[in-house]
Amino acid sequence: MTDLTQALAEISEIRAQVARGTQFRGYGPASTAVSGTLALIVAAAQAAWMKEGARDVLPFLAVWVATAAVSVALATFETIVRSRRVHSGFATEMIRSAVEQFLPAAIVGLLLTGVMLLAAPKELWMLPGLWELIFSLGVFASCRFLPRQMFGVGLWYLVCGLTCLMMASGPRVLSPWEMGIPFGVGQLLVAAVLRYGFEEIA
Repeated sequence: MTDLTQALAEISEIRAQVARGTQFRGYGPASTAVSGTLALIVAAAQAAWMKEGARDVLPFLAVWVATAAVSVALATFETIVRSRRVHSGFATEMIRSAVEQFLPAAIVGLLLTGVMLLAAPKELWMLPGLWELIFSLGVFASCRFLPRQMFGVGLWYLVCGLTCLMMASGPRVLSPWEMGIPFGVGQLLVAAVLRYGFEEIA
């Protein structure tokens, strides 16, 4: 039984190594495009009804956390379905490998938000820019198994994050468009790369 267990563990490790070295085609352009469109719609709606959105920190955060949750749910569903079709027997390993690349950035973003809410509420105007910088790190970490054009998307989020921090440093207010434009355009760019960036579209 020990030999069997060891053999199964070695097979599992080999499958994991193969997954880490294989281009991941599980991310779907449809859910990503929807999340980008949703970000633009939410920003427009929030800008219209939250005239003093910069002063209403908790509603601002709640709206974008909910938007992110919807986007993640859609992306997760499409990724699972698409991975099972495209990667067949390696779907589980491929998804796990993809999650391992992006998860650290997501966790840092959540923890940073919590810490700033508790310890630096007056500096919450920085969150959109910081979220975009953290997201760029997740994109860069994922570039190795995605189309090379994804590096440009990482640069987009990096530049947007730095720009938002510079622009908001004067008024120190939260703006819906500091979220809507970077993430709306960014996710649409991701969708385009996923749709057209692979040599052979799955």
